[in-house]
Amino acid sequence: MNKITALYCRLSQDDMLAGESNSITNQKEILLKYAQDNNLPNPQFYVDDGWSGTNFNRPDFMRMIDDMKDGKIGIIITKDLSRLGRDYLMTGQFVEIIFPEHDIRYIAINDNVDTQRSVDDMMVFRNVFNDFFARDTSKKIKAVFKAKGQAGKPLTAHPIYGYKKSETDKNVWEIDEEAAEVVRRIFRLCIEGYGPGKMANILSEEKILIPTAYSVTKGYAKASREIKDPTRWYNTTISWILGSIEYLGHLANFKTYRKSYKCKKQLRKPKDEWLIFENTHPAIISQHDFDLVQEIRSHRRRPQRFEDPNPFSGIAYCADCGSVMRLSRSVSLSPTQENLKCGKYADRTDSCTAHFIRTCVLEELVLTEVNNLLDEVHDDEDVFVNAAMEHSVSAHLEEAKKAKKTLAKYDKRIAELDRLFTKIYEDNALGKISDERFEQMSKGYEEEQKKLKEDSEKLRKFVDDTEQKSSDVNRFIEIVRKYESISKLTPEIMHELIERIVIHAPDKSSGHREQEVEIHFRFNVASVSIVLDSRDYDMKRLRSA
Repeated sequence: MNKITALYCRLSQDDMLAGESNSITNQKEILLKYAQDNNLPNPQFYVDDGWSGTNFNRPDFMRMIDDMKDGKIGIIITKDLSRLGRDYLMTGQFVEIIFPEHDIRYIAINDNVDTQRSVDDMMVFRNVFNDFFARDTSKKIKAVFKAKGQAGKPLTAHPIYGYKKSETDKNVWEIDEEAAEVVRRIFRLCIEGYGPGKMANILSEEKILIPTAYSVTKGYAKASREIKDPTRWYNTTISWILGSIEYLGHLANFKTYRKSYKCKKQLRKPKDEWLIFENTHPAIISQHDFDLVQEIRSHRRRPQRFEDPNPFSGIAYCADCGSVMRLSRSVSLSPTQENLKCGKYADRTDSCTAHFIRTCVLEELVLTEVNNLLDEVHDDEDVFVNAAMEHSVSAHLEEAKKAKKTLAKYDKRIAELDRLFTKIYEDNALGKISDERFEQMSKGYEEEQKKLKEDSEKLRKFVDDTEQKSSDVNRFIEIVRKYESISKLTPEIMHELIERIVIHAPDKSSGHREQEVEIHFRFNVASVSIVLDSRDYDMKRLRSA
């Protein structure tokens, strides 16, 4: 069997700038003529059009390497060394190690390289120059992208799912209604209490095209690889959509970076390093719905095995340790037996107490209070607005005051740890404590200080957000107007109207069970504290507003 003479052609977008000399057609003509003139057997083309020389995972290059490993190829020919690749390390590895190991004769026509004769000493320098060209091109492209990104123009080749390019200006995004409706539905499902995994299953079952398949079908983009299942959604895609501020009508540039022009993996930048331009295109999602979804998603939940989402998920908290209350639900429990208990207690029973409360009792309690608040708003909006404004301001001030007090305590301990570390360092240097003891103590101090600094950073952000946060009673009123009376609590209603529910530990000192529950409505417009009495579950209201 005559082994294949592989005629490999490669062209990238950067190479196109050099004109016709590097075109695929020109390369094919040169390679085929060389093979014919030298009577090389069984010539076959392997072509990668539009692929960078720094990327060695090119489709036809990989196919050629697979054929080589299977013993089908005897000779590989390229127009020059840069067609094989522009990474001098990888190119040198193929020419000097991998090809000889598989008895491959390699020829680079224009660079006068033929490994059957000898390895050209200048080949090493040519590979370095080819690599330098790729590095220089990368710098120029980065400079162009930086200028474009700083000017508020999109850096992505194609608009994100839900948008399309304007017919008059490719840098302007317009809403693609068909895809935008799927985006709106994803946000609605999240507000209704569904997690990314469940949403992905719903969209997959309905055979809705995934974003990549949709873009290819519409002609917005070309598929870089085969899409095996165009209607199989994944929770990572859902999570990405739910976190994209582009759906608010804002453009976020410089969200990712690469460590080097040779590394193709994109890494995520911290949000404070993004460059955001507001109101650059029409919004698909309202600010209220987007903020609500981010708040819901900030409370990471375990996947739900039941069809009906838990309305208290991410809203109910333990009064003592602050952890999220965890739902106890199973097929063996009736609806009246389902309950919430402290999440920390569920993990370790010695870390807190159960704070046990049945969901049916809590649902009845919350439903009553929500309808009471709706009645107050509908009876006299002006009176409610004035009371809500006053309560919101005082609540924000109180929260900020507590946070600042805790922050001062953390800062004091951090400074104290610095002094302690300095002291034990001096003691170790003077021989007062052993190296082993020094290492043990310093490690403990460093771990404690690291945790305090992390907590301090979160507190500072909380204080900043709280001080900047103003009462948005009007937004709350708009939400309330949607409801006349509520007969059943849903996750959507809960997240729209209630910020958090605080469950206190039961008190049995009076001879029967009493338990306090706090309900804090959104935007701090109102809060209610109720004591549940186990004898008849009468609700003794102790209103704080």
